[in-house]
Amino acid sequence: MAKKTQKTHKGTKKVLNVRQSGTITIGHPGSRHNTGSKNAAYNRNKKSKSNLSGADKNRLKRIIDTL
Repeated sequence: MAKKTQKTHKGTKKVLNVRQSGTITIGHPGSRHNTGSKNAAYNRNKKSKSNLSGADKNRLKRIIDTL
């Protein structure tokens, strides 16, 4: 019988990006829809990525390791 392996969480894979150095980037919330009613500076700032904090990295470790 084949060994069971942990599957990658597809929703997480679409949102996170693991860099070669090991840091993980994630997009800002609030930038997906209804941006027409938000001001331009808000939308511009949401375009940039941010690093995932250490606490969140530890919390999502099982899901992230399979990315």
